Amino acid sequence: MAKDYDVLIIGGGTAGLMTAAQLHRKDKQLRIGLIEPSAKHHYQPAYTLVAAGTFDMKDTIRNEGDYVPKGVDWIKEHAATFEPEKDTVRTSEGQSYTYGHLVVCPGIKLDIDAMPGLREALATDFVCSNYIDPEKTLRVLKAFKGGNAVFTQPSTPIKCGGAPQKAAYMSDEFLRKSGVRDKTNLVYATPGSVIFGVKEFAPALMDVIHKKGIILKTFYNPVRIDPVKKEIHFKWSKPGENSCVLTEDQGLKEKVEGESTIVMPYDMLHLAPPQSAPDFIKQSPLAYQEGPSKGWLEVDINSLQHKRYANIFGLGDVAALPTAKTGAAIRKQVPVVVANVLQRIKDGLLSKEQYSGYSSCPLVTGYGKMLLAEFKYDNVRDSDPLLRRLFDTTKPLWSMWILKKYGLPWLYWNKMLRGTM
Repeated sequence: MAKDYDVLIIGGGTAGLMTAAQLHRKDKQLRIGLIEPSAKHHYQPAYTLVAAGTFDMKDTIRNEGDYVPKGVDWIKEHAATFEPEKDTVRTSEGQSYTYGHLVVCPGIKLDIDAMPGLREALATDFVCSNYIDPEKTLRVLKAFKGGNAVFTQPSTPIKCGGAPQKAAYMSDEFLRKSGVRDKTNLVYATPGSVIFGVKEFAPALMDVIHKKGIILKTFYNPVRIDPVKKEIHFKWSKPGENSCVLTEDQGLKEKVEGESTIVMPYDMLHLAPPQSAPDFIKQSPLAYQEGPSKGWLEVDINSLQHKRYANIFGLGDVAALPTAKTGAAIRKQVPVVVANVLQRIKDGLLSKEQYSGYSSCPLVTGYGKMLLAEFKYDNVRDSDPLLRRLFDTTKPLWSMWILKKYGLPWLYWNKMLRGTM
């Protein structure tokens, strides 16, 4: 019985559009379906710049339909359930679609309700998130008159793991320009032990932390917000230690509750919210059913083929891959998925293409400065050889800022989403 589509793609974000474009370019006879309900497409890497007042929000949004390749069926519905044994996807709108191969890339969910008090706190004028509304971050910064400005990172996997510290760096610069930095305790709190996991880039970032006078708090896992008292609660997360002792208050007026809870007052709070796979993935047979990756899409980390269903592939933020969830990672994942799908259609085998875990974080450290951290699995540096010959990419540079503000957006809209990069 004929399938509705040779290839059905779930999700029309960066991964979905790039996969559709590259597949269509390589074989225009393929029947490709793309399930994506959103009418607009967002260039999220610019949100950090929007929050700092140096990029216009309207320039991050374009029509989704302008980037769905002609010849690809755009199904404006919500994927809901999977029946992999029947090669079938059902949508919330009551339709079902069959496929020869399935590519799963619906992105990531901002899990606001996973942190008690977060939803209520976001309704106040003191709490913001670049992930949710970067324009509000800018409004909060403009209204801030001093005190504790606290920036946090959750313990869950998140998209663009460097974004929370970028928010802190750019806010530092903004507050200096507005004349209130000397009245501010600027805190960056992370559940981790270091500022950045790739050792070649950590020294330059620690230098940024020290020069800016940012108070770095490691092993601080945010768990709850009290928006009435304007306090955030952290769980002390240092391995092997069940209790914490405050050795340096640094004027923050922190206090310890019980053995391992630290309470910090805030006058401004920026959060990266907890994140997870979308619910319809978590509740599906395609997700890991147990273990540390429970709920995330179960794929081989090199071939990106599903571990239990050979005609299913996954990529992007939803995939359980031990690397940073970024657009740069997707740019390297898409050719692997495309090659493997085409090879399987041809002869049932996989191609020789392998994903190395490549990702990158364009770490904006101030107006006119950016450090481009490129790496692969196991936190091994993987900087572009040409860039390494031309620039010292372990340090913040003006040239990298120009790339971030002008070069990368142009490449995204004109090359990546068109399937030519």
